[in-house]
Amino acid sequence: MTEVTATEASRRFADLLDGVEHRGERYTIVRRGRVIAQLEPAATTAGADAKALLRRHRIDRAWVTQNDALRDGLTVEERF
Repeated sequence: MTEVTATEASRRFADLLDGVEHRGERYTIVRRGRVIAQLEPAATTAGADAKALLRRHRIDRAWVTQNDALRDGLTVEERF
């Protein structure tokens, strides 16, 4: 991760954002010798990742049964 002063980050902000967006670069922003922020690509996830995770695990039949029982015990409230 590249260290950048707050002043430099202010002056080159568009360039830093281009580096993050197009090259996946990460920056640590420092003010008066102290780290104050990190600029990095936003974390992204896809539905395919979640589906793959769920496929790797077996269905817990006891949980399904308990969940069904809880749903059966619910009552719908009418609101006016």
